[in-house]
Amino acid sequence: MPTSSTSASRASSRISNMSFRVLWLLAIVGTLAACGSVPLPPEPAPVRPPPAPSTGPAPDDGVPPGVITQGKSRWQPVRWSDLPGFEADALHEAWNAWLKSCERPAPPWTALCPEVRRLSIASAEEQRAWMRQRLQPYRVDALQGQAEGLLTGYYEPVLDATRQPTAGSAVPLYRPPADLATRRPWYSRQEIDTLPQARAALRGREIAYLSDPLDALALQIQGSGRLRVAEPDGSVRTVRVAFAGTNEQPYRSVGSWLLQQGLRDATWPGIKAWAARHPQRVQEMLWINPRVVFFREEPLSDFDAASGPRGAQGVALTPGRSIAVDRESIPYGTPVWLVSAGPQVTLQRLVLAQDTGSAIVGAVRADYFVGWGDAAGEIAGRLKQPLALWVLWPR
Repeated sequence: MPTSSTSASRASSRISNMSFRVLWLLAIVGTLAACGSVPLPPEPAPVRPPPAPSTGPAPDDGVPPGVITQGKSRWQPVRWSDLPGFEADALHEAWNAWLKSCERPAPPWTALCPEVRRLSIASAEEQRAWMRQRLQPYRVDALQGQAEGLLTGYYEPVLDATRQPTAGSAVPLYRPPADLATRRPWYSRQEIDTLPQARAALRGREIAYLSDPLDALALQIQGSGRLRVAEPDGSVRTVRVAFAGTNEQPYRSVGSWLLQQGLRDATWPGIKAWAARHPQRVQEMLWINPRVVFFREEPLSDFDAASGPRGAQGVALTPGRSIAVDRESIPYGTPVWLVSAGPQVTLQRLVLAQDTGSAIVGAVRADYFVGWGDAAGEIAGRLKQPLALWVLWPR
């Protein structure tokens, strides 16, 4: 969500078989997201959508409707022919994410969701024809007029953990402290590590322990993750840890701090390489970011394992088809046409705005949910490139 997170957690087509996952990952090879922790509250706040334009002629047949100002953004009406790559996208992949948004639709999508469901078995040509008839594309610009923004990526880490601290696994992940609501902001990361009263408040709140403090930081930045937990009885169980709150301290990017120290590669792989070379400075680096994310543990059924975590809209994220946005510019549940070209990847595809993050701020800004595991982490950790967005809004 991102960089961190109110998150969080938090960082965001369900992949159900290995061959499809491999093909999908190859299609997305990318560059870094500075951000993310993505907040994943169980119930998103109500959204006041912008007014829907009145029905009129198809945009390619006549003059598009007027400009809409939405929060920090200005939506400029365009013709469907202005959307790069619209005829080539595999819409059925995005339709799966759209169906998820229809589990918790906001106005005016409530009226259209029955049609979206009926079209889930339609051909791509039929889906495209329906979109042209029922939706109007708008290019998203900043209020100052800029149409280009930034795309980053986030993912769900998969990490080994233990229930009890050991010599090789002693970095705790915490549930929210009981007094979190009474002390705002709560103790900073450095205070949690050094003050007896902060440590006492978290005693008994440990969910599990990791071996690497950088893995714990990454989990907090992404906002959620999967743990392969070694249980006391010797069994190993996979669970999900989801965003449950923060200490409400400001987020500070360790990558930005390292750039100030002279590091040239502030991608996540570059940060881990720096830490390996300077183990004596890792604690100093961690304390640069005072924000701490707290988690809740969730069971992970076979069904859940094929899905991403729940985003701020309250629906499960779809790898490659869900994005985190600034909700003041794009309401949750909105279908968005995303275009981004970098050194190694070009994306032209339909995605759904289903999440947010504390670092996802501005009109033309998105965090792209890549998936879960190490391969997704490599992509998300390097994805940082120009972005253009078009919202698709009901006529």
